[in-house]
Amino acid sequence: MKLPRVLRIVSLAAAVGAALIVRADDGMWLLNNPPLAQLKERYGFEPSAAWLEHVQRSAVRFNNGGSGSFASADGLIITNHHVGFDAIFKLSTKEHDLLKEGFHAKTRTEERKCVDLELNVLQSIEDVTAKVNAGVRADMSPAEVLAARNTAKAAIEKESFDATGLRSDVVVLYQGAQYHLYRYKVYTDVRLVFAPEEQAAFFGGDPDNFEYPRFNLDIALFRAYENGQPAKVEHFLKWNPAGTQEGDLVFLAGHPGTTQRLITMAELEYARDIQVPGALRWMKSREVLLNSFAKRGQENARQVQDEIRGIENSRKVYDGRIGGLLDPELVAAKQAEEDALRKFAQDKPELGASDAWDKIAEAQRVIASTAVRNSFLETYFFNSDLYKVARDLVRSSIEGAKPNGERLPEYRDSAKTTFELALFSAKPIHPEVEKLKIEHYLTLMAMELGANDPAVQTALGGKSPAARAAELVQGTQVLAVAHRKALYGQPAAALAKTNDSMVQLALAMEPFARATRKTIDQQNEAKQQAHARIAKVRYAKDGDKVSPDATFTLRLSYGAVKGIDGAGNQVPAYTKLGGMAERAAERGNVSPYNLPESWAAAKGRLNADVPFNFISTCYSIGGNSGSPVMNRNGEFIGIIFDGSIETLVWNYAFTEARARSISVDVRGIIEAMRSVYGADALVDELLGKK
Repeated sequence: MKLPRVLRIVSLAAAVGAALIVRADDGMWLLNNPPLAQLKERYGFEPSAAWLEHVQRSAVRFNNGGSGSFASADGLIITNHHVGFDAIFKLSTKEHDLLKEGFHAKTRTEERKCVDLELNVLQSIEDVTAKVNAGVRADMSPAEVLAARNTAKAAIEKESFDATGLRSDVVVLYQGAQYHLYRYKVYTDVRLVFAPEEQAAFFGGDPDNFEYPRFNLDIALFRAYENGQPAKVEHFLKWNPAGTQEGDLVFLAGHPGTTQRLITMAELEYARDIQVPGALRWMKSREVLLNSFAKRGQENARQVQDEIRGIENSRKVYDGRIGGLLDPELVAAKQAEEDALRKFAQDKPELGASDAWDKIAEAQRVIASTAVRNSFLETYFFNSDLYKVARDLVRSSIEGAKPNGERLPEYRDSAKTTFELALFSAKPIHPEVEKLKIEHYLTLMAMELGANDPAVQTALGGKSPAARAAELVQGTQVLAVAHRKALYGQPAAALAKTNDSMVQLALAMEPFARATRKTIDQQNEAKQQAHARIAKVRYAKDGDKVSPDATFTLRLSYGAVKGIDGAGNQVPAYTKLGGMAERAAERGNVSPYNLPESWAAAKGRLNADVPFNFISTCYSIGGNSGSPVMNRNGEFIGIIFDGSIETLVWNYAFTEARARSISVDVRGIIEAMRSVYGADALVDELLGKK
């Protein structure tokens, strides 16, 4: 059974409009400010402080953009296969493609150390708003406020790190109304334990992405190590093999990336007219380029499969976003919400926010004027891993010469561990792929900025895009980690004397990139100041009934296991393990619906009636992938891996009319691991029997 194609973003108008008023299971809540009253009123449940702390210490952030959770006292961690995809890809070779073959370490000695994966576990949260704002005066310009706050944040992070040894990040909440200090325990020795073949994890491929019903074993198991031994952890989620029933209250504890629920109309219009269309053009052109390269041979396809998978997913997300932004009902509802806030602010001049929306609109106009330029000079990194390495070497040299408080955030002392892990990663970089991508990038850059633009002329170096790309890739040594280490920390003057083509390009592009970033950073700071005033209005009007936008920090969402029933189309909450074989047969067993060989071989052993995937009303978005789904007891009963097509509008507004988060059921995980993969020892560890 397939979700009807008519259920698209364009059909969500009425539901989204209502969603801005009726909040239901809305919210991505801070664990230090959970929605206790709403939970008690709607579900008769109030989590204790101990419950919240246990969930917080059990949740894991994958720093490559996803979530997970501890699953045993010996540091075993579960996440999605697609969250672990990058790490699995980097462990693969031409001879052994672990994405295609799958992986199962039957003993701890067989567990494979990941190349550059970092995991974060949140230890504490502290409100440092007063400290961040202590040096800010009313007569300061946005540039001065930005410098003052950056200095304060750097000092807070360094003081915390020096005192605790924990990664310490100052996080902006409510668009600048609050600043919280998040402290994390960091694991950089992370090892792959188990992963099914990609065909089982991503059955249905891109056509089924953001659809339901689904039949995916989208899981992977890793283990955190300390001092060469499996990490001993006090907090982990016990697995409940009984699973759930429809109507059960369930929770997500994960790290949603970004949402734009609290943006103004000026910011929404910028997203609609510039930001999202620009991102879509960039992604779609890269997707065509890489798919064309992949069709030239099996090894070509393997080399770019990680990037293609990421682009496909992001492209579909942004297709959904533009659909929402072009929905007149959504826009009208957002306008009505803003009008109500502005009227409230005008009626209460003591809040001092009546001109805040105009200030944001003014800053947004400046951002819009340089947005495309900033993307090509500062954000996209020439679409090249080699250039990104060279740029980081150059910029770390420049920033390292400054006092810690004056550096760009990613080069502060508090970010050093994460920065160096990425800089010295031994991940595979393929020169032919690099040439292809740089040539494509230079061509697009010239088309967007103009061939006579000084930055474009500098980037091309008097050559055609193809010739320049070949020259850059052939003339660099930063592919070698040893060469990076030799250059790291050298002063900019010394780097200028090297004959490395990528380093020279990064040095030449630095003035152009700095200029656009400076403009964007200053205008964003001006917006934050205005948003902080709007937040006071919102709080005075609605209290704390609205959660802050997502910031890739730990949040708690809640909802109910619930099917979809509307317009005569009923979709049950659960699918069954046998549904994968049925779907494969319906589609002629042709890719991406071909039944994995391991599943075909397990037909006589597998219990086809065991629940496989299920849906709930929990609010989730990119970054939540891999979040544990928990019951009232804080037990693991599933893992989120996707959302229905209607959830793509959740970036701007929440509705539960037909939108659902999609998870792998704990029962399906256990049955598949035992009956298909023979991973009984791992299942015993997950169930606390070992």
